[in-house]
Amino acid sequence: MSPAYRRVAAAVKKARGGDVEAKAQLVVMERVLTVLQQGKPARSVVLEEEEQPIFKQLQLLTGKPVLYICNVGEEEAADGNALTRAVEARAAAEGAASVTISAAIEAEIALLEAAEQEEFLVSLGLEEPGLNKVIRAGYRLLDLITFFTVGPKEARAWTVRRNAKAPEAAGVIHSDFERGFIRAETIDYESFVACGGEQGARDAGRLRQEGKDYVVQDGDIMHFKFNV
Repeated sequence: MSPAYRRVAAAVKKARGGDVEAKAQLVVMERVLTVLQQGKPARSVVLEEEEQPIFKQLQLLTGKPVLYICNVGEEEAADGNALTRAVEARAAAEGAASVTISAAIEAEIALLEAAEQEEFLVSLGLEEPGLNKVIRAGYRLLDLITFFTVGPKEARAWTVRRNAKAPEAAGVIHSDFERGFIRAETIDYESFVACGGEQGARDAGRLRQEGKDYVVQDGDIMHFKFNV
């Protein structure tokens, strides 16, 4: 008996014994097993949000997120070609993602100043460097978001899992911040930019005091209050 069948059999035994957790796992495992028997990767299974943690616990190799990166010539970077569209279709069918970039363009951009980069991209019909698309796709696949801390000397970006609460985000900066979390002063990114920074957002009443149950949003600017 293969490892997959043994895991299902064990879950069936526990479920029959009234194990609620095993029953929930079995629903996901049986659907995954069906897909694997068809020769498809586990990540192609369509799951409800509440089933995602169960799926991750299975730790299946073909359940890992996959990103296909298509390298094309400069003239095809904006719209791709028949081959990149075929890769996009394959990726979509198996629950993966794909990005089309031109390595030649990326190499040229690296040698240009910021203003020259923008002008060069516009001349090619591109809105942004390919590297930006790769990073964004990677964040989506890994279910990550970014929040910011801004001070008089520097602004920093921090990565945290999507749906993380404020104390967990504070812990990304330092474990003491999470352990002694009191509250988070928070400004959404759009308000921060529109109001010209923290003081403007504060004056406009756009700075919020959030507690332990606040779910961090992508782009939040945060200042943590803690006591250890």
